[in-house]
Amino acid sequence: MNCKGYEAVVFFDDEAGIFYGEVANVRDVITFQGESVAELQQAFADSVEDYLAFCAERGEKPEKPFSDSFLSQPHPKLPNKFSNR
Repeated sequence: MNCKGYEAVVFFDDEAGIFYGEVANVRDVITFQGESVAELQQAFADSVEDYLAFCAERGEKPEKPFSDSFLSQPHPKLPNKFSNR
């Protein structure tokens, strides 16, 4: 699920009979739960909105979601095992 660029990771607790999840692409902890898919989706959107409002109340900038890719550059002294030769 996605809301305003924030990505959710969702799980199902078979014992409790609920879906639960958390936002995966930020360091802050943002969680939500619901008994149905519709409830879960609404709880996710509400949690993101609550997070943004909480940051605004405190005068802080909310964390921007991480992108799903990253750039890396190997150390120059390491052998380049991943080159396209």
